[in-house]
Amino acid sequence: MADITTDVLIIGTGPAGSATAALLATYGIEPLVINRYRWLATTPRAHITNQRTMEVLRDLGRDVEDEAYLFATEQDLMGQNVFCTAVAGEEIGRMQSWGNHPLSKAEHILTSPGRMNDLPQTYMEPLLFKTACSRGAQSRMSTEYVSHEQDGEGVTTTCLDRLTGKQVTIRSKFLIGADGGNSKVAEHAGLTFEGKMGVAGSMNILFEADLSRYVAHRPSVLYWVLQPGADVGGIGMGLVRMVRPWNEWLIVWGYDINQPAPQVDNAFATKVVRELVGVPDLEPKIKSVSTWTVNNMYATTLSNGRVFCMGDAVHRHPPSNGLGSNTSIQDGFNLAWKLAMVLRGQAGAGLLESYQEERAPIAKQIVTRANKSIEEFGPIFKSLGLLDSVDPVKMQQNMDARCNDTDDAEHQRKAIREAIAYKVYEFDAHGVEMNHRYASSAVVKENQPEPTFEKDAELHFQPTSWPGARLPHVWLFGQNGEKVSSLDLTGHGVFTILTGIGGDAWIAAAKAVSKEFGIHLNVHKIGPRQAWQDLTGDWARARETRDSGALLVRPDHHVAWRADSAVSDAEGDLRRVLKSVLDR
Repeated sequence: MADITTDVLIIGTGPAGSATAALLATYGIEPLVINRYRWLATTPRAHITNQRTMEVLRDLGRDVEDEAYLFATEQDLMGQNVFCTAVAGEEIGRMQSWGNHPLSKAEHILTSPGRMNDLPQTYMEPLLFKTACSRGAQSRMSTEYVSHEQDGEGVTTTCLDRLTGKQVTIRSKFLIGADGGNSKVAEHAGLTFEGKMGVAGSMNILFEADLSRYVAHRPSVLYWVLQPGADVGGIGMGLVRMVRPWNEWLIVWGYDINQPAPQVDNAFATKVVRELVGVPDLEPKIKSVSTWTVNNMYATTLSNGRVFCMGDAVHRHPPSNGLGSNTSIQDGFNLAWKLAMVLRGQAGAGLLESYQEERAPIAKQIVTRANKSIEEFGPIFKSLGLLDSVDPVKMQQNMDARCNDTDDAEHQRKAIREAIAYKVYEFDAHGVEMNHRYASSAVVKENQPEPTFEKDAELHFQPTSWPGARLPHVWLFGQNGEKVSSLDLTGHGVFTILTGIGGDAWIAAAKAVSKEFGIHLNVHKIGPRQAWQDLTGDWARARETRDSGALLVRPDHHVAWRADSAVSDAEGDLRRVLKSVLDR
């Protein structure tokens, strides 16, 4: 007999676990989420928050979205990645990043109602956890996952109560492993992986110091410091990351992964801070020091029966591109509605297979991209002459040569500019963040060809209503002057049909089929004198159907199916599609 019974047990309260718990609770399911520690994140590990993640928070409610913006550093202050000899030293170059280049900013504005921002995990995690618990999720801290066994009816999980030392058994219908890069749940579930763990070593030094005089005029999240011969590992590059503008910071520097992780005391941490900041008499307040490894591994299977894994448990990669917590939260947005519908008997268990079909390619994509971004520092090092010698004096001379009035120096300056500009693939990869197009049993494409990308798919988002893609965002207008995003009309745990003038057959079909299937199906008719109007014409261009056509949109904003125009048997078509998507 289990000590505790719940529908869904979630191991881990990080961005993935807390987001999934919040979504499930919002959908009316009461999960149990556990954490082996006494509280949530104590260091600001993840921080870049992209537009897709903000759309998930918006879907959870404007109160959640507004609180995220309240504590976040706004997009304008994320600014320009700076390459320098020290934060207070000479600047080598910079690039406008995170959607702050005017052309990129225009794409961001057109793409989403959400705004990119910098929200450290110490703020994001409590927001998601609070949302989950306030909406019905149960939680237990200081409770450690030990093992699980599953059968045809559910999963029995053994945990350790770290306060009493006693074992606790929890019976659930489904188990979610959101327990990080060393996931025991993934290991015990027998998930398969490709790649390698521990390819490099890094250390974080979290400190407080007012650096306003050196940075406020050139706001940035990241200051890349190049100091040949410095005690910061490898080629002498360290990172000074803004946590809170402009008095809380995080230094990242490397160590030899083949050696034991360094033991750093307060004096050594202070020395590193002074070197990278470039102020010899700076008196930083060292808050914490931690070590971590750079990984290059992704899961090829994300689930086994009733057990599902997400977040860092299935995509293990460096923080390059700022994809970690974003992808983790989006994993939860993909799975939560599917679990809710299966638990309510509105969908067959086959729907859950689409989680792996849809998210495994994303795991591979972001791990590959994040590790490739590290390699793309090579051209910067090469252009500065840092690969031509191991002698710090010679390396410094090579860097200084860019200031000479010679043809070689002019070529070097050009190479430096091009190498820094190429880092757009790490610091402004809007397409990587937004171009997710799913292919699974939960999407009905009906031989509709996938639109080809007109621009670089990693750098640029290309909206489309092609089944599997995220619904395009446009602004629509109400009769009383209110304005909503097309995304606002969808989501919130239910399927939605969007149609126009001439779409009455789809409205009638939705009413009949939703009653038959026992599901709520939202319907919005967009057009003149309707509740929502396309006054700018943007929706007519974005929907890629005729006025009498229809888009069937899933609870996670992805298009499940589309019809170009009215058909003779709208009810039959909608029934057939929903039976396929929901495994009915």
